[in-house]
Amino acid sequence: MINSSSIMVGPFTALIAYLFGSIPFGYLIVHWQRGIDVRTTGSGSIGATNVMRNLGVSGFAATFLLDFGKGIAAVLLASRLTAANPVWIAAAALSAIVGHCFPVWLKFHGGKGVATAVGVFLALAPLEVGISLAIFAVIVAISRTISLGSIVSVGAFPLLLYFLHHPPLPVVIGAAASAAIIIIQHRSNIRRLLAGTENRLGRKQEVGNRKQED
Repeated sequence: MINSSSIMVGPFTALIAYLFGSIPFGYLIVHWQRGIDVRTTGSGSIGATNVMRNLGVSGFAATFLLDFGKGIAAVLLASRLTAANPVWIAAAALSAIVGHCFPVWLKFHGGKGVATAVGVFLALAPLEVGISLAIFAVIVAISRTISLGSIVSVGAFPLLLYFLHHPPLPVVIGAAASAAIIIIQHRSNIRRLLAGTENRLGRKQEVGNRKQED
């Protein structure tokens, strides 16, 4: 049930979630360490994988953890401030991912949302996130393709959430919308997967294969 206090606070929490999500940690870390705009390198993304191309594993880990943290923080804050109202929890979850993908500070040119989504989804349903990560690991082990693992595991989460967790419908809708945004952000990867030209682990990146996973 939506009470009067959650109606007043809910939009505020959605805005805060967007602002949390829009903090461009990857951009800031690379700019701090190398003095360059990470969007001009590699895939053009501000995500952890593109940061790794510039700063190695330590840059990946720092960016992933910070992007993960802003996702989980946005959902937990919304839950606390709105008395766990499912409508505003769903809105905050979606807003955090939208913020990462389209940050106002970088003229709406951000990342693909995978790390932030892991944080968001973990706050919603930890067990289902664990299953999704297992799916990711299996897909990557078989295909050697991180983007395919990301797309399949993100797409599987709303289904796992619905059938195993049985949350309120707004939460399922928010998770499905979040997954759709992330998959759309991988559209260039999908085109290369269909063409058989997507970069694989253990294989040198092909010339011209510029757009990679987040």
